[in-house]
Amino acid sequence: MGAHHAGAGVGLLRDRRSGQQATFAELFFDLVVVFALTRLAAQAVPGLSADAPGDRWLAAARTLLLFLPLTWAWTITSYVTARFEPRRSGVRLAVVVSAFGLFMMASAVPAAFGARGMIFALSYVLLQVGRTLGFGLLLGGHGLQRLYFRAGTWYSLGAILWLWGATTTAGTRTVLWTVAIAVDLGGARLGWPLPRLGRGRAGAWESGGDHLSDRYRQFLMVALGEGVISIGVAYTSEGAPEGSHTCVVVASFVTTVLLWRIYFFRSGEVLAEAVRLARDRAAFGRKVAFTHTVMIFGIVMVAVGYGLALEHPFGRPYPVWLAFVLGGPLVYLLGRARLEQLVFARLSPRRLVGVGSLILLAWPAYAAGLLIGSVAAAAVLLLVAVLDARAALRVPDEQPVPAGGRNDEGTPASR
Repeated sequence: MGAHHAGAGVGLLRDRRSGQQATFAELFFDLVVVFALTRLAAQAVPGLSADAPGDRWLAAARTLLLFLPLTWAWTITSYVTARFEPRRSGVRLAVVVSAFGLFMMASAVPAAFGARGMIFALSYVLLQVGRTLGFGLLLGGHGLQRLYFRAGTWYSLGAILWLWGATTTAGTRTVLWTVAIAVDLGGARLGWPLPRLGRGRAGAWESGGDHLSDRYRQFLMVALGEGVISIGVAYTSEGAPEGSHTCVVVASFVTTVLLWRIYFFRSGEVLAEAVRLARDRAAFGRKVAFTHTVMIFGIVMVAVGYGLALEHPFGRPYPVWLAFVLGGPLVYLLGRARLEQLVFARLSPRRLVGVGSLILLAWPAYAAGLLIGSVAAAAVLLLVAVLDARAALRVPDEQPVPAGGRNDEGTPASR
């Protein structure tokens, strides 16, 4: 199709001269993400304290169910700013509107399976469908237009389930929304296939790898900040805190610092370079994105676990509580081990030692209570961080060796 058929949106696409750093509009969007994750962690604690075991496990599953559309909305926004120039007023407006949509979703999180279900679902649907089809219309005859129309069609199919679920009871809503997010994520995984329009995903990581690497690192830092805010708000609302409350808060802050340290040694530091060196940047980037999503959910679990420990420091905990107190660091370490495998093409024995230690702590923590369990989990993370520091002394400037091969003639580093 000739260039004269190109839509106005083509002029909004990034070019090689575009800066890769996040803009102020994107950082503003991240502030809303902090609010969203804080609301998500806060709504989980009451549900996990229910009397019936089935209700407690259902609350845990619903936490994951709400986490996925919130993070998927962030992901698509980041892909938009990786393809389109965020310094242009039109794209900046799209980011701000996306921030408002995410804000409305976050405000509905505490009652998403109650009175505010329609607010959550409608905000998500308008955000995903409206933004995707809007950019598709603006792109005119550009090659990306077909991708946006395919994606918009799949989001529209999922929208039926999201809105239908919002009109039903909480149990049916859980089922319909589970299918809806599976449609959204599954459609993206398959390349949004449609008859005559084909399938396939344009690789935003190919041209915007540096930008997306920074955005995912910033997203992880945002999640760590959410943990600090969540436990800090809960602690300050306790009135005159007891010694056990202070111990939980100290352990939570130490844990946050350790999660940050473990991430940035060393895979987080050289992530952008690893993306540049990867032979297939698009496939490599999608794996990096998934790995970060796993780690971020682990961070949310950690925040929920410390919230539970603050309310129930002593006494025998429910198994689902331990799933958050010990499972949060465990999920994070598994994601971090996968990131190291991607960046350096190796499994990290230090992370596996941490995972094994957390599993072995399950029975002692069940007998001792959440306060001891949360402190023990922090000790495991400290062990991993110390082992990382010792490894750094041996190879202080190790260079990335992306899994799947490099696109240059460099020699893989080894340890």
